[in-house]
Amino acid sequence: MDLISFCRAQGILIDAMPPIGVWKRYPTDDHPRSRNGAVKYMGTHAFVQNHALDEKVATWKPESIEWVERERFRDMAKHEALKQAKLNHEAAQRAAAILRESQLAKHDYLRLKGFPEESGYVWRGPEGDMLVIPMRVGKQLVGCQLIDKHGSKKFLYGQRSSMAEFIFDNGGEHIYCEGYATALSVRLALKNRKIKYTIHVCFSAHNLLKISKSIGSGVVVADNDKSGTGERIARESGLPYWISDTLGQDGNDYHLTMGLFRLSQGLAPLILKHRK
Repeated sequence: MDLISFCRAQGILIDAMPPIGVWKRYPTDDHPRSRNGAVKYMGTHAFVQNHALDEKVATWKPESIEWVERERFRDMAKHEALKQAKLNHEAAQRAAAILRESQLAKHDYLRLKGFPEESGYVWRGPEGDMLVIPMRVGKQLVGCQLIDKHGSKKFLYGQRSSMAEFIFDNGGEHIYCEGYATALSVRLALKNRKIKYTIHVCFSAHNLLKISKSIGSGVVVADNDKSGTGERIARESGLPYWISDTLGQDGNDYHLTMGLFRLSQGLAPLILKHRK
């Protein structure tokens, strides 16, 4: 497999060979407006990482390569893995510090998304008040998503994102979605129908696929994004899914335009039908 095909298999949108010897950032297929993909091409091999999905750096090398070179690449890949582990640890410590410095408060982003009375962790950072969404793998804090009042989102540099999630849990059916605002809309719709839930905020479509596959049951609330990634991933999960019939909408957009009752009408029968 050539380098460009290898990168695209990791979800990185790349059309031409990258420059040699430097990390180059690229958009990914589930977040085409961000640059979550990174490629470092060394001429004879390359290091590739989709930061939204993988905590480990993948190594590409031509299939026709001498054994000695394979050993050298293995050592280099080990070095990159150790470097990434150090970045993961530092990001987790940074996330813990941010949470310690945060206070439960209302936030303009929540107001923008239709939840003026909702409180969340709010951190006063260099760019103003940021809504903080903790990200955990199991019980371990690995990072956080920071959201400003306009809805711009970012992760901490070096953090692990693969299999990381935020969960609203009151002991019910597993429900998977990408974004925090969609999760809030789903939670409110199900509360109104008195349906228990375990809502997984997965932060990206590909991470949603990983988490839903690891659990193996539940319902996906997919984004109807222009790339088609949200629905494609929902289908690949093998689970029943709900998606807005309007292009460009996620579950929160549907809630705001069509109303909470319509959202609950779409979700509740699907969840009740497939719950175990």
